[in-house]
Amino acid sequence: MQYDPWHAALLDLLHLIQRAQGDEVAASVSAALRPLGLEITCYLVDEEQSHLHPLPEPGKPAPAPLGVDGTMAGRAFTTVNTHRATTSGGTDRLWVPLIDGTERLGVADLVFRREDCDIAAVQEWCESYVNLVGHLIAVKLPYGDSLNRVRRTRRMSVAGELLLATLPPQTFTTDRLVISSILQPHYDVGGDAFDYALDDANAWFAVLDGMGRGLPASLMTVATLAALRAARRAGFGLYASAREAERTLTRQFGDKSFVTAVLCELDLESGRMRYVNAGHPFPLLLRRHQAVRELTGGRRLPLGLADGEPVLGEEVLEPGDRLLLYTDGVVEARNNAGDVFGVERLVDFTERAALAGTPAPETLRGLSHRVAAFQDGPPRDDATLMLLEWSAEAARRARL
Repeated sequence: MQYDPWHAALLDLLHLIQRAQGDEVAASVSAALRPLGLEITCYLVDEEQSHLHPLPEPGKPAPAPLGVDGTMAGRAFTTVNTHRATTSGGTDRLWVPLIDGTERLGVADLVFRREDCDIAAVQEWCESYVNLVGHLIAVKLPYGDSLNRVRRTRRMSVAGELLLATLPPQTFTTDRLVISSILQPHYDVGGDAFDYALDDANAWFAVLDGMGRGLPASLMTVATLAALRAARRAGFGLYASAREAERTLTRQFGDKSFVTAVLCELDLESGRMRYVNAGHPFPLLLRRHQAVRELTGGRRLPLGLADGEPVLGEEVLEPGDRLLLYTDGVVEARNNAGDVFGVERLVDFTERAALAGTPAPETLRGLSHRVAAFQDGPPRDDATLMLLEWSAEAARRARL
């Protein structure tokens, strides 16, 4: 069967990458585009989300990393929009966001070597091609180390390797919910973690913080995550899942180990949310670009410490509401003068981002960098953030 060159390039990519190792992805992506007169360089964002690093390709000089802030490549990454530019030699180029679904992985630099190619006419095709590349990169990540090495600027601790391997992607978007999370520092985490699951009209999400730091804290948190997932997948309710996590912690680590957590269930159609707060900082509710209150219900002792009768907190979200969950490493971050970052700075930054219409992933990237810069040195604790935005209009359309 005969295909046009653009269709053939997509089929060639799928064929070339099917048996490719991670370190062969860049060459496969380039080879499929070469007959079209296109050159591509893929960049992955590092764990700090501060620089974009090129995927190495045999026989091709590697360009220097690019900053996320202050570059056109970075603008394509942060806005998740394609940016058109011209090379120093006058050749057209596109900076295209490299994503897996809605998870931001990096950017792709596409340079047009054919003068007869109408860049505007093929931009949509290029975006589809790069979207496919992003998905294929995500598929290849678990099968080797080369792609992970590109994203790292230093050695990962054992605790970091253990914990990060258990976490879901940082961002997931549906018609009814945007959910985004970030954990810093990636390389030497303590016991912070996040989790979420979306099925049918229900969303389940959580932020956790294990007692202590290093490997012991990571072990406690990973065990808690596993217990919560096992209970949830067995059909347990919110508080019963918390009880299962508590029993797991007590059996494995004794009665003096604990994990703080906020566990939430959201009905994606009605906006009705139930939650348990196990000794954790209160979530912040943002409505019409302002933080209207902390959610103080559903309180109990941290997981691992026996508690009394179950109590669930309840809240009904309104269209466009945002919910911010965080660990104490955010608000307790301290500078050299002894000042803490505090809830007031957290609220101010989040409100400004909401007013500016900044998407959830970019809001958290900026906020995590603001917390890191405030500390004037190495962080004393993990700082984990989760931001959700619920859309009642999308939920209404889903019912029609």
